[in-house]
Amino acid sequence: MSCQVSVLYFARSAELAGLRCEALSVPRQITSLQLWEEIVRAHPRLAAIRDQVVLAVRQEYVLLGDHLLVLQPGDEVAVIPPISGG
Repeated sequence: MSCQVSVLYFARSAELAGLRCEALSVPRQITSLQLWEEIVRAHPRLAAIRDQVVLAVRQEYVLLGDHLLVLQPGDEVAVIPPISGG
């Protein structure tokens, strides 16, 4: 069973995806790594930042791995690359 989540792209991820937000249909039960792979399937250029990106699901950081997520329709997923400041 799948559900639609809101994916928000920040900084470099927004540049690579070519947009700042979108609705994406993904399985309700999915690991954080599988969720990343679904996002990359929609925007292959994001693969370039795979080793640097962190996801936030419902405003909580999630590392890419085998952590199981149970998503609800309308959940917010943020793609957060490293951000440099000065």
